[in-house]
Amino acid sequence: MNLQCIIVDDEPDARRLLEEYIGDVGFLQLVGKAENPLKAGALLNNQRVDLMFLDVNMPKMSGIEFLRSSRTLPPTIMTTAYTEYAIEGFELDVLDYLVKPISFERFLKACNKAREFKLFQTDRQTADHFFVKCDGRIEKVLYDELVFVEAMLNYIVLHTETRKLMVHLTIKGISEQLPPNHFLKIHKSTIININKVKSIEGNEVNLGKAKAVISQSLQESVIKEIIRDRMLKR
Repeated sequence: MNLQCIIVDDEPDARRLLEEYIGDVGFLQLVGKAENPLKAGALLNNQRVDLMFLDVNMPKMSGIEFLRSSRTLPPTIMTTAYTEYAIEGFELDVLDYLVKPISFERFLKACNKAREFKLFQTDRQTADHFFVKCDGRIEKVLYDELVFVEAMLNYIVLHTETRKLMVHLTIKGISEQLPPNHFLKIHKSTIININKVKSIEGNEVNLGKAKAVISQSLQESVIKEIIRDRMLKR
């Protein structure tokens, strides 16, 4: 399986190095380069992009700001000379974080992770359920019945239409395993099933029998992703 990828970085030398590395990895295909996130938009709109190499510090809009601006960006590997952005990057669910100068060995490790993620995504798109361990049992959970996921210390609570399941798993762990076209992280401790949304009022999502709060920093992108250009206009 080939991954079509783009590079978003304002430094010419950094773009050249990444382009060279990409050319040496058999399952990667470079389909575009951009100097900043604003120019990257055209690349993303005109073709399939499976992987984005994204720099953090860029003029006009940083890589972090770009990730926050949309929940529909492709899987991303961040590249930067500054390690202090790593935690923030992983909170935005980036696949990996490469610190410049980037060695080819470290680059290849990140790309293999991206390929495994793509294979996993392809597989789960055809499935309608998953299994979890709960109270000594293995429970089957249908995606269509899962309303939202809530973090609770070292556990998560799966709120389905008929029951609650407490599972020893992190919110990040399950977010990487749920179909992204149906489930959306709206807060650092909450993931919702987009199909269960009844209404949105302020920073609160009505899910029928439950409500969930949208993080202030994610509010604009979350609402945009839920609506998905289906808002009727006058």
